[in-house]
Parts: sequence; structure tokens; C-alpha cells
Amino acid sequence: MRYRGPEQRESQCEPTGYGAGMIRLSVHYPKTDGATFDHDYYRDKHVPLATSTWGVPASIDKGIDGPYEASVHFTFDSLEAVAAAMALEGTGAILMDVANYTTITPVMQTSEIVS
Repeated sequence: MRYRGPEQRESQCEPTGYGAGMIRLSVHYPKTDGATFDHDYYRDKHVPLATSTWGVPASIDKGIDGPYEASVHFTFDSLEAVAAAMALEGTGAILMDVANYTTITPVMQTSEIVS
């Protein structure tokens, strides 16, 4: 599903897949000694809150080996679409919800999908 901005929600998006030139917004949670992370809450409540607010698809990774406890990847059409989503009123609720499932400070990365 492709997302062009806050006026276009998932139900209005055209199913085009993930192509070159699209933008991936990834949020990573580094493994941290003594930190907590509720994977069930993250999967069942937090990520659905973000996808319904922004109208974009997401995929979740649960770390097995490597530096991250978990990651989520959202796909947007453009950097402008990411900026429009971040400016939505509901984005504040997404950010405030982080404390409900983890004590880890997330690390964000914005990438261009090249293939």
C-alpha cells in the first residue's frame, strides 16, 4: 500500500508493493541491560496505533541475535509523506505510548528503498 499524505488513509491507497524510491522509516530498540520490552503490547497495541494513525503498512522484527530487541519498519511514498505523518495530531499519542511497553530509548532511521 502506498501513502501520499495525511489526507489519504490506507483504505484509499493503491496496492503497488514496495518499489525503488519509496521511503522506509525504521524504529529500532537497542538491547539494553536491565531494560524491559513487552513484545505482546508492542505487536498488539502500539504498532497498530501507528499504522492506523498514519495509514501505512508495517512489519515487525523481534530480535533473536544482534543489537536490537525489536524493530518496526513503515513504508511511505516520499519524505514529504513521512513529514506529513509526523505532523498528524495522533503522532503525539504514538510517542507517548512508548512508555507503556519499554524502557528502551528507540533509535529511528529513515532510508530510501533502492530495490
